[in-house]
Amino acid sequence: MKLLLGWMLLFSVSATEYNPNRLLIKADSPELIKQLKNQKRIQHLFSNWYVAYTEDVIKLESELSVLKTGLIFERDYRAQKKALPKVEISKTLPSTNNKSFFTDPKADNVWSFRDASDHGSSIDKAYQGNFASANEQIIVAVVDTGIDYNHEDLKDVMWSNPGEIPNNNIDDDNNGYVDDVHGINTLKRDDQGIPSGDMMDTHSHGSHVSGTIGAAQNNGVGIAGIASNVRLMGLRTVPNSGDELDVDVVESFIYAAKNGARIINCSFGKDRNEGGQAVKEAIDFIGKTYGTLVVAAAGNSSRDIDTRLTYPASYTSTNLLVIGSTTSNGRMSYFSNYGSKSVDLAAPGSNIYSTTPGNSYGNMSGTSMASPTAAGIAAEVLSRHPLLTPEELKEVLMKTVTKSRRMRRSMASQGRIDLFNALNSL
Repeated sequence: MKLLLGWMLLFSVSATEYNPNRLLIKADSPELIKQLKNQKRIQHLFSNWYVAYTEDVIKLESELSVLKTGLIFERDYRAQKKALPKVEISKTLPSTNNKSFFTDPKADNVWSFRDASDHGSSIDKAYQGNFASANEQIIVAVVDTGIDYNHEDLKDVMWSNPGEIPNNNIDDDNNGYVDDVHGINTLKRDDQGIPSGDMMDTHSHGSHVSGTIGAAQNNGVGIAGIASNVRLMGLRTVPNSGDELDVDVVESFIYAAKNGARIINCSFGKDRNEGGQAVKEAIDFIGKTYGTLVVAAAGNSSRDIDTRLTYPASYTSTNLLVIGSTTSNGRMSYFSNYGSKSVDLAAPGSNIYSTTPGNSYGNMSGTSMASPTAAGIAAEVLSRHPLLTPEELKEVLMKTVTKSRRMRRSMASQGRIDLFNALNSL
């Protein structure tokens, strides 16, 4: 099965690899780039980064190339098309030795809740422990294919923009987005390039990721998510073909952090960085400015990303946590990327049961599923210890893994994330 992060198409130079009507520009003077003849509109993204809309990106690049030094510009590159995973409804679920702590009727199907000794992440055990309460509500942004915000197990945990009145076609809070009630859709823009406010999932990937992080607990339906005091913000940034663009990724990161997301889950990526720094600097910026931890999937190409890099996983940002995938037998998933320097820790990612659109449920596999397992655990720890910085939270999660000899050369922490151990260390 082809997964979201992996089995990439071979790179070839063509106009389809970047958006011909957008250019990322890093400039100290916005007035300078606003005077460019070949720009239609300039939009500020963050710090001194802008996106210029144009009829001809080649002409705009030529115009920029003769300006003063210190000005940087890069194309809005695509990740390249790839098949997203299909929901597996009938596949046999891994056996669960103990009944889940949660009363949700399908919670027993989530094998990652098992104890570390049974190859899970000790979710049930942690909830039965005598730890600080999860008093701080944590916003987790899901940068993905969107979220089915009407799903029976997700609707009550969706983030809602307090300044926006739904469906009135007005930007009530004057933040530049119309009807962004639960997030934004960077794939659907108006004639001015402004993203839509409707981030409904038209695939299933983003909804599946969301359920793992924070599906409503003990509500009498479906499964339970890992985090107990969470709100899910949806950013539809990844097309159903998986062909996300750099500008959409950057804008989603900034939107999420500005609107209070302490954690961003990124179950996407690409095999190469064409020399651009906008995404890397956006991750650094939201860590320093808003205290946001970015959790990213390591990728599904079964390769060492210390030597064969993938992005954003191979960036060196201190507020970036990179996740590999494990199976219900405690082994690394066959598809999972690895790297003793680039991959921080592992989490259950094979055959994960979670929410899918239309009040449905099913299994998916990939580091795309391992990443939200880690994001959910990070949110639960942060809810109980909200003063942790992104770097401190990352350190706690890495130092408290359940170590495995099988992972000694596969990742920096040499082990699988463990919620009980993390809470027990604080």
